[in-house]
Amino acid sequence: MKLEVKKYLYDIQTSINSVEEFLGGKKDFFEYKKNKLLRRGIEREIEIIGEAMNRVLKIQPECRIENARKIVDTRNWVIHAYDSVDDVVIWNIVSNHLPKLKVEIDNLLNTKD
Repeated sequence: MKLEVKKYLYDIQTSINSVEEFLGGKKDFFEYKKNKLLRRGIEREIEIIGEAMNRVLKIQPECRIENARKIVDTRNWVIHAYDSVDDVVIWNIVSNHLPKLKVEIDNLLNTKD
């Protein structure tokens, strides 16, 4: 794996860890919904994850991340359709998709080339 790809994967890993840190181990949708700073912070990390994934795909289109294209599409939605971002959708990403992505990224970063 190219060093540049590893750097972007590490950026994704760092953003996922930041989301977990922001939540403080508590996954409570109602707390998330009422905390604008938390929502904006998580949205920003999703933007970073999507941009890093976009860069990975440009270098390594055959990347073995299951939903790589959807991750980039989500980034575009959060940035360009900021006025229609749905808290329920973002929460679903945080609760169901980020944990799976974390495992994929960890596995790729721990793979010997």
